[in-house]
Amino acid sequence: MARPVRIEYPGAFYHITSRGNEKKEIFYDDTDRRKFLEILQVYHEKYGFWLHGYVLMPNHFHLIMETPEANLVKAMHGINSSFTIYFNHRHKRVGHLLQGRYKSILVDKDSYLMSLSRYVHLNPVRANLVKEPGQYQWSSYSGFVDARKAISWVKYHEILALFSDQIDKAREQYKNFVEKVSIHDMKNPLEDVYRQAVLGGKEFINRVEDYLTHTQSDQLEGFRRLVYEGQDPHYIIEVVADVLKVPVESILAKQKRSNTARKVALFMTQRYCRLSNREIGELFGGIQGSAISKAAAFVEQEIMENQTLRGLVSTVKSHFKV
Repeated sequence: MARPVRIEYPGAFYHITSRGNEKKEIFYDDTDRRKFLEILQVYHEKYGFWLHGYVLMPNHFHLIMETPEANLVKAMHGINSSFTIYFNHRHKRVGHLLQGRYKSILVDKDSYLMSLSRYVHLNPVRANLVKEPGQYQWSSYSGFVDARKAISWVKYHEILALFSDQIDKAREQYKNFVEKVSIHDMKNPLEDVYRQAVLGGKEFINRVEDYLTHTQSDQLEGFRRLVYEGQDPHYIIEVVADVLKVPVESILAKQKRSNTARKVALFMTQRYCRLSNREIGELFGGIQGSAISKAAAFVEQEIMENQTLRGLVSTVKSHFKV
């Protein structure tokens, strides 16, 4: 499977994980852990990202990160590179420390921030390193439930505010939320991750796509490929036929008169299916492959200018399995 693209935009939330090469330990002792946190702070100050939670496990780490300036790639490259250089120098080793690329999951904070925070903080308990999350020194959990243990550059308020606008009450409610759940019965929020890279449903995906359409068009195609690529073209055509109340045959057959359903189906197929232009041309009754991209671009422009057509496309997309 192709590796997921990186989607960056201001205010994006991510769940970040990075594991040791060959599942080996990346923290040998507390000195390594302290150094990693120092590096996090350095790049927090350099790039202005917000850290909403973390846990350092023996052979991997979890971060809940927000990027006000859409600079995830730069920040994570700096963090991982700096720690690898430090680690190799200190332990007199060479080569890769981390296993491939770090994994970044775009998160719908409105639906998943609470459960994701709990999941991250309970990692040491699930791994049988401690019995209670507060016993684990190398996570942000203690700072959430005890103000005396808070780190100045970790942003606790965003999550605590979801529980109460009174800070002491919020800390107590968060503590109960995390500690009074059964590890075995608790749902893992990452089971809902779509295409390895998005933790959010249809409404979230539509909001991100709409935002990128109007503000960051350079990210738009990457996002579309991420969430839609690989759709069944026949399913798309059937959905278009159903939404616009026309027979499938009228979509596939070449006609001289304007055919809105055919336009929508051709555009959706060209954008969201793994088909070559030649294959799309054959599917739509013998259009030259060289004309498909031009036709799709023309329809996209028409969609931007026609609110009714734009609404039809949005309705069709709502039927995709995302």
